[in-house]
Amino acid sequence: MTFVVTDNCIKCKYTDCVEVCPVDAFHEGPNFLVINPDECIDCTLCEPECPINAIYPEDDVPAGQEAFVALNADLSKDWPVITERKDGLPDAKEWEGKPNKIELIQR
Repeated sequence: MTFVVTDNCIKCKYTDCVEVCPVDAFHEGPNFLVINPDECIDCTLCEPECPINAIYPEDDVPAGQEAFVALNADLSKDWPVITERKDGLPDAKEWEGKPNKIELIQR
């Protein structure tokens, strides 16, 4: 099993989670993070570090967000690895908790 970054991360992109990942499974896009399922070792360290609860175990992804399982796998192939914390996006607070942001992912 792997962990999955879901909808709430889009346009927020807090990176507290990346520093605790022991295998560098996180990849960074312009306004979203993803987890490479081939690298994730299911250590559970990232999930509690996410300040907006955007990371879930693959088997517990919220209903309606199942597409993020494949999206994390696909985007992690193209986006660079991120291992150090950065500030969230400038308008992240405005986007926290807003649903249905999948179409806003910048590739």
